[in-house]
Amino acid sequence: MNEEEFEEFQSGMGRPIAGQSLTNDPGNPAPFEKAPEFTELDSASLYIWETITDPEIYAPAMEALSDGQPIMDLVQLVLKSEFQKGMFNPDLMVMLIEPTVYMFMALAERQDIDDLVIYRGEEEDEEAEEKILGVTFEEEKIKEMKEAAQSGKVPAGILSSKMKEDLLDLPDLPAPPEGDPVPVPVQEQPSLMAAPQEGI
Repeated sequence: MNEEEFEEFQSGMGRPIAGQSLTNDPGNPAPFEKAPEFTELDSASLYIWETITDPEIYAPAMEALSDGQPIMDLVQLVLKSEFQKGMFNPDLMVMLIEPTVYMFMALAERQDIDDLVIYRGEEEDEEAEEKILGVTFEEEKIKEMKEAAQSGKVPAGILSSKMKEDLLDLPDLPAPPEGDPVPVPVQEQPSLMAAPQEGI
């Protein structure tokens, strides 16, 4: 995914007019308007782990990271998509940001992917600060993430024993051809503020 495609994704097409949600059919709520599937961090973290280690996501995600795609971009895509499916509420989604970053780091380490990029434009920033899903990560937190990425060590307590076992069973992925950009699948997703769609 190039920068233009990512910005288009972030902008969220078809934003509703103010008050439009008040006209939605209460008998047919969007998934994220219902009670969430997960309410605890541990179970939601395991769900996210199982989601990003699914071959359909795992392989292209690792290819994207090896091609220099920022981890924060992938984290935002995954969490926003799962929120829109009604898997967790906004508060739990925010709590999942940091664990999901480290999950991607662990997967990248498993594939021997070096020089991970944490967030878009980090090399140009004088002050390390990143905003994802409305949450600002300050310099100290970004520094911890960079150090973890460089050392290849995920902080203790992030990965459960099951996740560590799964890491050993993950297949080695073939290296992408040199010089060829790795395409990252772009899924059309409505804005979080968009009106619910039929059939979702």
